[in-house]
Amino acid sequence: MNTSLSWIKAYVPGLEADAQEYTDAMTLSGTKVEGYEELDADLDKIIVGQIDKIEKHPDADKLIICQVNIGDGSVQIVTGASNVQEGDKVPVVLAGGRVAGGHEPGTRVAGGIKIKKGKLRGVESDGMMCSIEELGSNRDMYPEAPEEGIYIFSEEAEPGADAVELLGLHDVVFEYEVTSNRVDCYSVIGIAREAAATFGKEFVPPEVKATGNEEDVNDYIKVTVKNTDLCPRYCARVVKNIKIGPSPKWMQRRLASVGIRPINNLVDITNYVMEEYGQPMHAYDLDTIEDREIIVRTAGADEKFTTLDGQERQMDESVLMICDGQKSIGIAGIMGGENSMITDDVKTMLFEAACFDGTNIRKSSKKVGLRTDASGKFEKGLDPNNAQAAIDRACQLVEELGAGEVVGGIVDVYGKKKEPVRVPFDADEINALLGTDISREDMIRYLKRVDLIYDEASGEIIAPTFRHDIFRMADLAEEVARFYGYDNIPTTLPHGEATTGKLSFKLRVEEVARDVAEFCGFSQGMNYSFESPKVFDKLMIPADSPLRNTVEIMNPLGEDYSIMRTTPLNGMLTSLATNYNRRNKNVRLYELGNIYLPKSLPPTELPEERMQFTLGMYGDGDFFSMKGVVEEFFEKAGLHKKETYRPDAGRPYLHPGRQADIFYDGTRVGYIGEVHPDVADTYGIGEKAYIAVIDMPEIVERATFDRKYTGIARFPAVTRDISMVMPKEILAGQIEEVIENKGGSYLESYALFDLYEGAQIKQGYKSVAYSIVFRAKDKTLEDAEVSEAMNRILKALEGMGIELRK
Repeated sequence: MNTSLSWIKAYVPGLEADAQEYTDAMTLSGTKVEGYEELDADLDKIIVGQIDKIEKHPDADKLIICQVNIGDGSVQIVTGASNVQEGDKVPVVLAGGRVAGGHEPGTRVAGGIKIKKGKLRGVESDGMMCSIEELGSNRDMYPEAPEEGIYIFSEEAEPGADAVELLGLHDVVFEYEVTSNRVDCYSVIGIAREAAATFGKEFVPPEVKATGNEEDVNDYIKVTVKNTDLCPRYCARVVKNIKIGPSPKWMQRRLASVGIRPINNLVDITNYVMEEYGQPMHAYDLDTIEDREIIVRTAGADEKFTTLDGQERQMDESVLMICDGQKSIGIAGIMGGENSMITDDVKTMLFEAACFDGTNIRKSSKKVGLRTDASGKFEKGLDPNNAQAAIDRACQLVEELGAGEVVGGIVDVYGKKKEPVRVPFDADEINALLGTDISREDMIRYLKRVDLIYDEASGEIIAPTFRHDIFRMADLAEEVARFYGYDNIPTTLPHGEATTGKLSFKLRVEEVARDVAEFCGFSQGMNYSFESPKVFDKLMIPADSPLRNTVEIMNPLGEDYSIMRTTPLNGMLTSLATNYNRRNKNVRLYELGNIYLPKSLPPTELPEERMQFTLGMYGDGDFFSMKGVVEEFFEKAGLHKKETYRPDAGRPYLHPGRQADIFYDGTRVGYIGEVHPDVADTYGIGEKAYIAVIDMPEIVERATFDRKYTGIARFPAVTRDISMVMPKEILAGQIEEVIENKGGSYLESYALFDLYEGAQIKQGYKSVAYSIVFRAKDKTLEDAEVSEAMNRILKALEGMGIELRK
C-alpha cells in the first residue's frame, strides 16, 4: 500500500512532520512504513521560465538560443529541443541547480546531475530547460508531457514560480507493510485515520454530499443477487450524458503519486475512489446491458468468457459472475468483460460497488489465472458497509468534474447487514496485561482516536465494521498500547502465582513405557501415520475387518500415503524388515504413536486418536521375553493386579498357536504374539519376530503412581511345593488362577519353577511344578492352617483333571 504525504494531509490538515518523523511515528504506532521516496529529491533551483525570444545557433543547425524570463530577470539558455516556441512556459534549472536524471525514463541518478554555466558551440548557456524525465518522472504519470522534448506548462503558470511545486513533486510517497487483518488500511482514508490518531490531530474525511437528479435509478436498472453468501452487498448507480475528458490536475497528481497512470475522468474517478476508500468499483456501458438487469450468479460448467484484456478464460461453477439478462458481462471482483467495456462513445454508465467473499475471489483469481488491483483488495475481505459511501463519493466526483448527470437514488441489495462488534471493556485487566498504570479515561480517549467508541450503558467498546481485527479484550489492549506508546511501557517483572511445571499424568505413564522399553534393550522408532491401503492385505486382515475402515487423505502424496493408519503393525514390521535386510542382529524396537479410528464413514468429525505402545523384536528372546517386558511395564505403571492372557485372540497376522490377548481387570488392554510366518515372509523378515501392542488409554485410566509402604515381615513363611501332571491344553494361567482363588488370606506368593515334557511323562501331558508361600502378618502359621489351604488348592486342581506327581 502506497500513499503520498500530501494526500494524507488533505484529511489530516494539522499534520506537520517530515518524512523521517512520519515514518518513525507511524511505525511505532503499528502502521509499519517500509520506506519512502521523496519526489523532489535531487531537484534544486528549478523554476518556471517563459521563452521570450528564440534564435538559431550560428554554429549548430540543431541548437537554438532562447531568452527566458525567470520572473526577476532573464537568462540565456541554449537547447536542442525542437518542441519549444516563443511564449511557452517551461521548467528551467538555473546554473548551480540539480535535476534528477537524464532524458530516458527511469534513469534517475543518485545525487542528481548538477547543471553548470557554460558554453555550447561558443554561445553561453546559463541553465537548462527540463523534460519530465529529467525531473525524475515519466509520461505515464504526466500524460500531457511530450514524448520527446521539454515539458510545457499551461498558461496559468507564472515566470519565476516554483516549477517543482506546480508539478506536485514537493511530496513524499510512503510504502506501508499492512497486515492482512487491517483491511481498512488498504485505503488512503484508513491510513489518514491512523496518522491523525498517531499525531493527535483532527481527522477530516471527505464530505460526501447527496447527488442525483429527480429521476429514479430503478427505472434504469434492476439487480438480482442469486448467491448472497458470495455477494453480501451490491450497490448500483447510473450516470447519463457522459462527457469523457481529462481529469483535473489535482486528481492526476494524486493518482500519479501512488503509481496509477491517469487516463480520463471516468477511469480516474473509479481508481481514485478505490485508493481513497479501499473499495474497488467498476463501470459498465448501460446500453450494452440487455434487459436492463444485473444478475449476480455463479458461472456455468466450462463457461467461457472474454475479459477486458481480450483474453478468453474458462470458468467453472465456483466462479462468481456479473451478468445481464442474457449473458455474462464480468468476473465478480476481478475484471469486467470486453462486451460491456466503456468506450469513448458511451452515453449512459452503470457504476458498481459491491462486496464479494474474499476467499472465493482469491480462489477464482487463481483459477482463471488473472489477478488485478481489485481482486487484491477483495480477497482480503472488505467491509460491506463501505460500499455505499464509495459509490456515492464516485457520483459526487462525477458531478463536481462535470463528467455526467447522476440519476437519483441507488439500487442496494444488502441481505444480512453487518453490525458493529461489541467488546467488554475492563481498564484494570488491560493494565494488568500491559504492565501499565493508564487511567480509564486515557484509555477511552486513545480508543476514540480510531473510532472505537465506549458505550457507558453497557460498559463495552463498539468497534466499527471496518475494523476486522477487534474481537476481544487483548485487541483493545493492543490499541491502547499503540497510542500510549510502546516506548512508554515500563519494564516490569512478571507477576502472578508461582507454579511448578510438571508432566501431565498421561505423559508420565508414557515416560514409564519409554524407560521400561529402553531398560529392556529396545530402541525408539517413529513411523508415518500415513499408510497404503495395501498393508491390510500384507497383514492378511480379512476384508470385513473394522481395521479396514480408514480415514482417507484428501491430498495424499501418493497411494502409499493415502490413508491414516488403524494399526501400528505395518510401521513396526517395516522397520524390523529394514534392519533385518541390513543384517542387523538382535533388533528390538518400540514406538509410541497414534492410530486413527473413524467414528463414522464418510467422516463427519475428527477420528478417535489412540496412543499405542508397540514393541517388536527378532533375534535373542522369545514369546516369554516379550511377555516379561509387558509385565514389567504394567508393574512400573502401578497395575499391580494379575494380568491374564487369552490365547483365543484370533489375529490373522500372528502365529495361531503363539498369540494372546492381554486382559487386565477384565478389560482387554493389548495383545502379544509371534508374527505369522507368512506375514514375516511378506515383509522379508527371515526369522521369528515377536510383537506386543498395548492400548495406552486403557493403561492410563488404570495406572497409579501411589506407593504404599509395607513393613518387613516379623513372622516366618511356610513354603509348599507341588508337582503336577496335566494335559498340555491346560495353561499355567489357569493353574495360577486356582492358586489365587483357593489360597486364602495367608497366601503370600507363588512361582513356577519347573516345566517338563519327556519320556517319563505320558504323551500329550506335561509336568508343572510350583512353589507356594504362605505367611501370616500377626502370628506364626500352624501346619494345619497351611494344610487346609493346600487341600483347597489340590481339590480344585483335581477337578480340572490334574494329578499330583508322585
